[in-house]
Amino acid sequence: MKETNAVFKSRGISFLYLSPSILILLTFIFYPAWKAIILSLYRSNLFLGTRKFIGAENIQNLFWGPLAPGFRQVMVQTIIFSTLVVGIGISVSLFLSVQANKDIKGARIYRMLLIWPFALSPAIAATIALFMFNPEVGLVNAVLHMNIRWLDSPVLAFLLTVCIAVWKNLGYNIVFYLAALQSIPRSPLEAADIDGASPVKKFWLVTFPLLGPTTFFLLFTNITYSFFDTFGIIDMLTRGGPVGPGPFFDKEGLTTTLMYKVYLDGFGGSSNMGFAAAEGLVLMAFVVLVTFLQFRFLGKRIHYEG
Repeated sequence: MKETNAVFKSRGISFLYLSPSILILLTFIFYPAWKAIILSLYRSNLFLGTRKFIGAENIQNLFWGPLAPGFRQVMVQTIIFSTLVVGIGISVSLFLSVQANKDIKGARIYRMLLIWPFALSPAIAATIALFMFNPEVGLVNAVLHMNIRWLDSPVLAFLLTVCIAVWKNLGYNIVFYLAALQSIPRSPLEAADIDGASPVKKFWLVTFPLLGPTTFFLLFTNITYSFFDTFGIIDMLTRGGPVGPGPFFDKEGLTTTLMYKVYLDGFGGSSNMGFAAAEGLVLMAFVVLVTFLQFRFLGKRIHYEG
C-alpha cells in the first residue's frame, strides 16, 4: 500500500485548527503583555483612579531613580533565589529518582510519597511549613529542642523559603526523571557493566547523558517555577520580609523576589500600577534572556535519540 502524507489542501483549514491556540495566546499572553507596555508609560494609581502619561520615567526610576537601590537588591535576590531553587531542586530530585527507580520492595509506595507534594498548592505547602516551623508549637523546634524563630531572621527566612519551594516542586521533577530513567535502553548500561565501569562512572558517563533532554526541559520549567509559581509560598510564609542586613540588603525584604515586588508595588501602599507594569516588563525581558541563553548554549549540547 502506497503511503501518503496527510496535508491540508488550503491554509484556511490549517488556521482553523490553530485558532483555539492562537485565541488563547492572544487573550492570555499577547494582549496582557501589550497592556502592560502601555500601562508602564503612565503614573497610575489603582485605588484613586488617577492616570498621567509620563513616558519612560517609570523605567528610568527602576535603574536611576530613588527606588533603584531597592530594585537592584530585588534583582540580585531573585537571581540567587532562582539559582538555589533550580539547582537544589534538580539535583535532589535526580538523586531521589535514581534511588526510587531501584528494584526494591515497596518501590511504588516510595514513589507515591515522593510525588504527592506536587499535588499541593503553593499556599497549602507554605501553611504546612508555618505549622512545622512555628517557634512555639512547631514540630521542628520540638525535635531540635530549640526555640528558633525561623521567620524573624532574614537569612533563615530566605533559606526556609528556598527549601519549601524546592520541596513543593520535587514531585514534578521526579515524575519526569522516573519516566526517563525507565525508558533508558538496557544495552548501554550492560555494555558499561561488561567494561567494568563503577556505578558512579556508569551514572555520569551513560545514564546522565541519556537524561539530557529531560534535564534540559526541567531546567526551563524550574526557572519558570522559581520566578512565578513561588509567589504563593512567599506570600504565605514571609510576605516578602524580613528586611535583610545592610548595607546591600536593607532596602527591601530579603525574600522579596521580582514577581512579588510587582505585586507589592501594584497592589500595596503606593498602588502605582505603572511602576509595577515597568517592573513586569523587566521581569519578562529577564525571563526571555534566560530562555535565549539556555537554548543558545545548552540546547546544542543535548542529544536526542532516534
